[in-house]
Amino acid sequence: MEQTKKVIFDEERCKGCELCTAVCPVKIIKMADRINSHGYHPAEVVDQDKCLSCGLCAQMCPDVVITVYK
Repeated sequence: MEQTKKVIFDEERCKGCELCTAVCPVKIIKMADRINSHGYHPAEVVDQDKCLSCGLCAQMCPDVVITVYK
């Protein structure tokens, strides 16, 4: 099975710190409108096709909720 998503967030563990949005070189990470069970707006990728799989978002995440596939 071919991997279609390059970046996956564990939205339930995301605290909405927005550090990943600040470091994304192509600015495709945004805060979701929905709220997770802990009351935070989780981050999400809005355009997987533009993702460079650079991994900067995962490196910046203090809670290790981001998985990047190359």
